[in-house]
Amino acid sequence: MPELPEVETTLRGIQPWLDGETISDVVVRQRSLRWPVPSQIGSKLVGQTVVSSRRRGKYILLELSGGGTLLTHLGMSGSLRILSGDSDEWRKHDHIGISLASGKELRYHDPRRFGCWLYCKAGEHPEDSHELLHKLGPEPLSDDFDVDYLWSCMKGRKVAIKQLIMNSHVVVGVGNIYACEALYLSGISPRRAAGRVTRASTERLVEAIRQVLGEAIEMGGTTLRDFLNADGEAGYFKQELRVYDREGEPCRGCESPVKRIVQSNRSTFFCSDCQK
Repeated sequence: MPELPEVETTLRGIQPWLDGETISDVVVRQRSLRWPVPSQIGSKLVGQTVVSSRRRGKYILLELSGGGTLLTHLGMSGSLRILSGDSDEWRKHDHIGISLASGKELRYHDPRRFGCWLYCKAGEHPEDSHELLHKLGPEPLSDDFDVDYLWSCMKGRKVAIKQLIMNSHVVVGVGNIYACEALYLSGISPRRAAGRVTRASTERLVEAIRQVLGEAIEMGGTTLRDFLNADGEAGYFKQELRVYDREGEPCRGCESPVKRIVQSNRSTFFCSDCQK
């Protein structure tokens, strides 16, 4: 699944081509995504200008001149790319195309169809009122996510620390790959109960989360089978991964073999010698 860095990379790729542009046409070839694409989405979008585009968690929001907001999510396998206006070739699993007055087109591709395209009408403030957004935790790279905040979320909690930092109500965008990497950098076992993590370790964890996400954003995201950035190229952060998907390989710190366990049906990779 595209995680926060992949979504941020996608946003940065499409933003220069979208902001300030007017939507001239909308083609929906497949409405059956995670939630049905609204039948009137074309009439709501055509003629409107994209005032700004931004990310909230793993969602991309397009603010429109009429006051409404287009809310999109890449799901398990989705990608967005910018095409020249004279490109009429639709690939299998290309589901939605938004033509711009500039002659460019934003094309949505999603083999598993688990993404979403929803419209929030004028007057609604999605981040405050939409059921998909209003309960999300702070952005991990924002000032709201600091040691005091995370420490307060962890106190007395018996849940494993890895599960806690992957909870989007606690903090958004720390997916499985980046949770493994951040816990390794901070020296915390993924199995440790959140309430048993010291404040000093919590401070290291906050900084590690910021570090791994920042690195991944700068490098274009993590190479996954399904992820393509806005230019159609795979990201390459996987080359820098310290523990994720390295079961049996030597730890980069102590050379002990990296271990793999399953937590909440997700593979967790860690070094039992470096992480306590």
